[in-house]
Order: sequence, then C-alpha cells, then structure tokens
Amino acid sequence: MLNNIEFLNKEFFWLLLVLPLALAWYIFKYKRQTAELKMASVQGFKISGSIWTNLKHLLFVFRLIALALLITALARPRTVDISTKTKTTRGIDIVMAIDVSASMLAKDLKPDRLEALKKVAADFINGRPNDRIGLVEYAGEAFTKTPITSDKNIVLRSLRDIKYNTIIQQGTAIGMGLATAVNRLKDSKAKSKVIILLTDGVNNGGFIDPKTASELAVEYGIKTYTIGLGTNGMALSPVSIRPNGTFRYGRAQVEIDEALLKEIADKTGGKYFRATNNKKLAEIYAEINKLETTEVEERKYYNYEEKYRPFVILALVLLLLEYILRHTIFRSFV
Repeated sequence: MLNNIEFLNKEFFWLLLVLPLALAWYIFKYKRQTAELKMASVQGFKISGSIWTNLKHLLFVFRLIALALLITALARPRTVDISTKTKTTRGIDIVMAIDVSASMLAKDLKPDRLEALKKVAADFINGRPNDRIGLVEYAGEAFTKTPITSDKNIVLRSLRDIKYNTIIQQGTAIGMGLATAVNRLKDSKAKSKVIILLTDGVNNGGFIDPKTASELAVEYGIKTYTIGLGTNGMALSPVSIRPNGTFRYGRAQVEIDEALLKEIADKTGGKYFRATNNKKLAEIYAEINKLETTEVEERKYYNYEEKYRPFVILALVLLLLEYILRHTIFRSFV
C-alpha cells in the first residue's frame, strides 16, 4: 500500500511522538489500578492466569494503531503519476562529409583513422535522436552516401559500410566534399543546418575550389565545423600497393591544410578542430554535440491520487472493534 507514495504534510508525523508517551502513561496507570494483597504464604493457593486478563491489553494496542493510522492519514499520502510529452521545436539537419582517401588508413589512430572516426561518429549519431543526419564521402571526387534522414538505423548502417575503395578517384577533393554536403542541405527547411567536414590531408583534387564551396555554404546559411585528423609529425601510412592488392605501410609526414580548414570554419560561422588521437576525436564530437543543441519542449502532466482513505477506514475499524470488545467480551475486565 505504501509503494510509490509521497506525503504532502510530513510535519504531522511529529505527532507520532505521542504514541510512546501514551504507552508509558498506560503502563503507569495500569500499575496504579492493580490491587495488591499481601499474605504471609500463598501455599495452598492454586495459581492460575486468565488469558482474557492478558488479552485485554489488545484494546489499548488497537487504539494506538488507530491513532498512528489517523496521523498517517493527516500527512496526506498520495501517489503521483507523471507522464511526459516532448516536442522538438528546433530541429537541426546535419551532413557529415567524410574523407575516405587511402591516407585515412593510417595507423596513428587505432585501429586506423577511418575506423576510429566511424566509431566516434556512430556515438554522435546515436546522441542526436531529434535531428536529421546525412552522409557524404569523398576522396578525389564526392558523392552522397545517405541523404538527410531521421531514420538513424539507415544512417548507422551506411556509416558502417563506409570503407576505402578503389572505385572513387584518388586524391582529397575538399571542395567537392563540401559542395556535395551543401547541395544536400540547401533546400532544407530546418531552423539550423550544419556540416561536419573531416579530412586528413590537403586539397589536391576535384574541380570545385574549397573557398567557392564555403561561399555556397554561407549563401545557404550552413554552418561548417571542420576537423583535421592525424597526429603531429610522422604516421604509419599506406605508401604503395602490393601486387595482391594490399597496402604496404611506411612512415609518412602528416600534412593537413589547417589554414584552409580554419578559413572554411570562420567564414561559415563554425569552428576548426584538430584530432591527433582517438580521445581527442571523441572530445571534438562531444563538443560539437554541445554546441549544436536541439531545443526540445517538454510537458509534464501530474496525476495525483489521494491514498488517505484506507488509513482512515482501517483506523475506524480498529476503534470500532476496540469499542465492541470493550463492551462485550472484556466488559468485566476493563
């Protein structure tokens, strides 16, 4: 009966201190009212106790319990059923433009740059339940992997399928990747439009200049966060392909056009980040997640149900039972 119950007037529980005082008074009064007969010897008297004499104390116990129940009822026990209704009032459309050139297989992040990114990006997607997300992948050219959608299962499945392949023209076409992402968002009706552009190199391919692509982003009101991925100095990277199609790795200088990435971010109202390891990459996506918050309107409905009645009814039953017993079975003892 006490599950999920709150008490509105808890101060009434101080009245429970009366119960031990009442018990002490009862014991004191009982001893004063008990008659004593002093005899030199009780030998020859058969000593027997009556169960009714002992059970008469139950009447006072009933009264104490009834008083405790009435005090509990005064404390206003009630249950609270809370229902919540949420409504997204400011949605965000996000396109993640991911570099899939061969250099993304470098081992300075574990197990490699691309797999490290996919893991962090999946956590980011799962943390945006109220937004629409799309994916663009690019190397020497760019194409849409997934249009913006609210179905996170589709986005996550597409993200898992992203891998280095020889079909895409080799190189790093940052301008193409950014322009394709802009094209995905330019007709969006969302209140906020965001691109997260990640690369580990310099722009050396494609026929769209990155600065031109960033101007398009500004024109359509699209904010761009740029991420340079790779350690400082040398990294174990693919340097050639063996006859069997596998990569041969060697130490190579990490070159990221940070000046370009900063310019793109500044021009579009975004921010540039540098991820040199797995932990830093996760921190960057966590920061972007905080910067781009979706406003959610939450309404809570409270349904209160008073629970004092069972306590009052049980107290009255005990008082009635005490009254009946006092004037029937225990009438000659009380």
